[in-house]
Amino acid sequence: MSAIEAVILTIITASTPLLLAAIGELVTERAGVLNLGVEGMMIMGAVCGFIAALLSGSATLGVLAGLVAGVAMSMIFAFLTQTLMTSQVATGLALTLMGLGLSGLIGESFTGQPGVKLQALAIPGLSTIPFLGPVLFGHDLLVYLSLALTGGVSYVLFRTRLGLIIVAVGGNHHSAHALGYNVIGVRYACIAFGGACSGLAGAYLSLAYTSQWIENMSAGRGWIALALVVFATWLPKRVLIGAYLFGAVWIMGLYIQGLGIAIPSQLLSSLPYLVTIAALIIISGNRTITKVNTPACIGQPFAPER
Repeated sequence: MSAIEAVILTIITASTPLLLAAIGELVTERAGVLNLGVEGMMIMGAVCGFIAALLSGSATLGVLAGLVAGVAMSMIFAFLTQTLMTSQVATGLALTLMGLGLSGLIGESFTGQPGVKLQALAIPGLSTIPFLGPVLFGHDLLVYLSLALTGGVSYVLFRTRLGLIIVAVGGNHHSAHALGYNVIGVRYACIAFGGACSGLAGAYLSLAYTSQWIENMSAGRGWIALALVVFATWLPKRVLIGAYLFGAVWIMGLYIQGLGIAIPSQLLSSLPYLVTIAALIIISGNRTITKVNTPACIGQPFAPER
């Protein structure tokens, strides 16, 4: 039971940054914006969160710093794509490259230093229950926040007026504008939300997942988060399932290596990415589901009529 408990806890830890980044990108894409800069926002959240926590001694301030860094990066993307009307694909790629380079520069002197770990919440009477206590009630705040965000985004998108506006903006921005909705304003807000979630995902990597700063420590998780949104066909509940599925694949690859099974380590390390490709192929085969849920205006610029 202790071995099973350890595996489950590790899977949850590995899945949380994927879920945070993917749920933020889902809201962004639902508004009709394709932000390929998730990796860049994550890595900036990681380095800023780590440095803030190390200098202040507070993991909470580190989390907030990661969030602010993600939002700041996303606002650069928003200004370029929504105000200056640059290509969303090119701008997103540039944001990722900038984030990877800038984070390496900022964090160079902090590489390898022991950081401040984000502690798990202790729930009296529940956290001490054998097996179920650690698995259900022994996690840090960001794990529970990722689950709450998934439920909250699902509720807002499909059960509130705000959600209908976001979906309308992503589905037909001209019609939404004709109805009097501020398309650019809605997209700015959704981009900021996506940046905040990516920043939190990065902060989780450097404060909870490893509790240290390593250059390029996001290791492609931003790209997997982007693929998760498509894998989930833009539905929050499926994002949750997909994130934990990919997290399980990631950890099981490491676990198999630890058992000494004669499988090349390079193959095991590539498993999450191979599963991502396979999932996208399977999803693309069901064009009905994809067509129904895909935001019709995703990636398209919008210039309000003067």
